[in-house]
Amino acid sequence: MEINGYRIGAAHPPYMVAELSGNHGGKLETALALIDAAADSGAHAVKIQTFKPDTITLNINTPDFMVSQGLWNNRSLYDLYDEAQTPWEWHDALFKRARKRGITLFSSPFDTSAVEFLEHLDCPAYKIASFEITDIPLIRKVTETGKPIIMSTGMATLEEIEEAVATIAEAGGTQLCLLHCISGYPTPIEDCNLATLPDLRSRYPFPLGLSDHTLASTAAVTAVALGAQMIEKHFVLDRTTGSIDAEFSLEPDSFSSLVNECRQAWQAIGQAGYTLKDSEAANRQYRRSLYVATDISAGEVFNHQNLRSVRPGHGLHPRHLEEFMGSRAATDIPAGTPLSWEHKE
Repeated sequence: MEINGYRIGAAHPPYMVAELSGNHGGKLETALALIDAAADSGAHAVKIQTFKPDTITLNINTPDFMVSQGLWNNRSLYDLYDEAQTPWEWHDALFKRARKRGITLFSSPFDTSAVEFLEHLDCPAYKIASFEITDIPLIRKVTETGKPIIMSTGMATLEEIEEAVATIAEAGGTQLCLLHCISGYPTPIEDCNLATLPDLRSRYPFPLGLSDHTLASTAAVTAVALGAQMIEKHFVLDRTTGSIDAEFSLEPDSFSSLVNECRQAWQAIGQAGYTLKDSEAANRQYRRSLYVATDISAGEVFNHQNLRSVRPGHGLHPRHLEEFMGSRAATDIPAGTPLSWEHKE
């Protein structure tokens, strides 16, 4: 998979996405500052969300349209999305700032009109949010753009994931990254079930990743160790500002640390192999070998007191110790001499 020239896969460092969501707090200058901070933090991409409250829900306050638990308890869906939206009139400025800073910006469209709007801005990739994984017409519309697709699996059953993936394939999609996701805000670490990543790998050949809503970086780094090739994490300038997703977002310094930790986890995985590494080559000489432990006279019998397996490794291999037992020394041998075959009669 490739987004704006960056290849995403096992052979490349994990692709780090800073999710802005509604953490701009309704201010364009904050949204622009978030893009700057994400670029400075080492993110490869910034993701925004493209919707209007009227295209995502109804302005009704009956129980069906009220959040009844969690971080946004007692808020109406319309009020929540009205606060969280990234105004469409900002988008052009956001894309321009991202291009200026050399960071990719893409979006999650939440209806077909958003897809059409984003196409006019030459959006380089699209994200299907967890809540939209069952919106088959939207998935088909996004696929028809021919752009790379990232899709989160929060709350989805395996059958729903399979249907969404099949929809992309049937619509001609060729580039997909599936993000394991738990749609809890925030997500308790014990709910992450990162063992799902190897299971998804056994089912699908394309890139996989994690959309992480936990409060720290442990889940994301662990996911990379399990093969995640993309990490998405919510991003905020200052968690104390009270922006809508601030509670489960990382500030710039923490995000920068996450980028480094994920890259190091990927580097640590490397490739299976048993060849000597450059970093250990100098220490090979300090492995055990056979040494003369006490002065030995010519003709003296070798035994476990005068021959020992010790460090360093300049003598014969320890496997030969028993071959010397009971044999006689061919010459005088001072203590501390690395044993060789010439020492044996």
